[in-house]
Amino acid sequence: MKYIAVLFTVFIIVVIILADRGQLGAVHFLYDFPNGDKLGHFLLFGLLNFLLTLTCIRALPNPRPKLAALSVGLVLALLIGAEEYSQKFFTNRTFDLRDLLAGYLGLIVGGWLALKIKRS
Repeated sequence: MKYIAVLFTVFIIVVIILADRGQLGAVHFLYDFPNGDKLGHFLLFGLLNFLLTLTCIRALPNPRPKLAALSVGLVLALLIGAEEYSQKFFTNRTFDLRDLLAGYLGLIVGGWLALKIKRS
């Protein structure tokens, strides 16, 4: 599970870097429909939080699942907020509060699902 979490984290970072440079290319068609970018933020960041939270819960020797979920979620919320805000400084990107809210909603759902699954 931890390898999947690490690989998905790297994938998200690569996507962000490519988007900042305006080099996403053909990937744009995946969300080229009304509110597709919001759905993308929700799914990508929700899955990221799910994988990282579940990995933390399973990796810690005596975990407190709610504390792990909260900690991972808060760190991701700060990073996602900083990334969305940084888009103001890239000509190829635009800051959108709705994108940020979709990402945060994804974080909530992903963390909740990880808590539901826990150690099964």
